[in-house]
Amino acid sequence: MILQSKRVWVSGQFIPAQIEIEDKKIKAVYPYGEKNVDKDYGTDRIVPGFIDIHCHGAYGFDTNDAEEEGLRNWLKNIPSEGVTGLCPTTITQSNEILTDAVANVAKVHSEGYEGAEILGIHFEGPYLDMTYKGAQPERYIVPGTVEQFKQYQKAANGLIKLITLATETDENFELTRYCSDTGVVVTIGHSAATYDQALMAVANGAKSMTHIYNGMTPFNHRNNGLVGAAFRFRDVFGEVICDGNHSTPAALNILFQTKGRDYTIMVSDALMAKGSPVGSKFIFGGNEIEIYPDGSAHLTATKGLAGSTLRLNQGLRILVEDAQVPFDAALNACTLNPARLLKIDDHKAKICAGYDADIVVLKDNYDVEQTYCRGKASI
Repeated sequence: MILQSKRVWVSGQFIPAQIEIEDKKIKAVYPYGEKNVDKDYGTDRIVPGFIDIHCHGAYGFDTNDAEEEGLRNWLKNIPSEGVTGLCPTTITQSNEILTDAVANVAKVHSEGYEGAEILGIHFEGPYLDMTYKGAQPERYIVPGTVEQFKQYQKAANGLIKLITLATETDENFELTRYCSDTGVVVTIGHSAATYDQALMAVANGAKSMTHIYNGMTPFNHRNNGLVGAAFRFRDVFGEVICDGNHSTPAALNILFQTKGRDYTIMVSDALMAKGSPVGSKFIFGGNEIEIYPDGSAHLTATKGLAGSTLRLNQGLRILVEDAQVPFDAALNACTLNPARLLKIDDHKAKICAGYDADIVVLKDNYDVEQTYCRGKASI
């Protein structure tokens, strides 16, 4: 199959080109008009598929539900927003629920499914800080131990690829070092760490920060906190929720200006409520949440932010059009940068011969015309 457009994203720029797809891979890229094509997308933008490394669920399913069909439905439908790969993300809960949750993802992963690819599990909690717990249920927050994490990883069949930790509660950084040594990315989040504690966590293997600005110590010019650490540690990755609610467009612009185009990662932090109407209520981590007209999710008890219903194609629009982030930096944030963090950028997140044929066709208004997941049209 050969696709073509006058705007294909290659090496950080749009060029007129053709893309040949064969056996789930990009076989070759040709000059525009060189060969007969199966699909001509005119001037629509063809870009690499989006990767969401922090997403709890959608369409009424939450990762903690441990329901095979709910997960399969999510994966099948999420390409409608351009997502070709994701990391189903847990929330703090009991040992039994978390064990079942990761085992369910592992089962679906091994048995096969349609749509977006499971790139790993993001294990958010239960090793978090009480003050910055957000919507995470307090009664299940516990100190992290290597032995307990080994049990979760065993149930996940080794599929846990990221873990959000309040690293200041990790005694002697033992779990941080263990995860780093075994290929699990440690990301600092829901944390009361000081700037200096964050620096030591990075020195002991932490490689990223979870939803910068949210669930962490704020920046002050005399007490820099985790937000200050995110600004200063320029070779440490950092997630940010780009819905315009968790952080203003100005805050998004500041973050991208500070960290640059190579280390900032757009995430949705989307809940099971994504795809449901305004006013819908759900139980998330044992707490009731409600969807507001702006698409944000709030705890009904405290009115505090609890997550988002962000579609990644709209996150890209918000970054470029509202936050005035350059297009290449915004696109990297949902393609190449998460791939680099997961160490899969040798075969994903580029339109290049030999790479997986994960491709999104975007209209000028950022609507998704088509998504190809490993070469298969998925919407």
